[in-house]
Amino acid sequence: MENILGFVALAAGIIIGLGAVGACIGIGIMGSKYLEASARQPELMNALQTKMFLLAGLIDAAFLIGVGIAMMFAFANPFVLS
Repeated sequence: MENILGFVALAAGIIIGLGAVGACIGIGIMGSKYLEASARQPELMNALQTKMFLLAGLIDAAFLIGVGIAMMFAFANPFVLS
């Protein structure tokens, strides 16, 4: 029983860690592409900025869904029978 709880904690840490790394890489790439696009066409900066913030929110939402799932497994684990 203790092994299962240890593996659940390890899995939750991996879910959160990989989600955070993926979100950081995605936002970094998106930000660099935004800067490149706004440098090439400064007249489109407002439209690009709106789309960039929308995508940043969606990327963060995907990460927070992963955190929610990891917390569900950590605190209300459906796989552990009590």
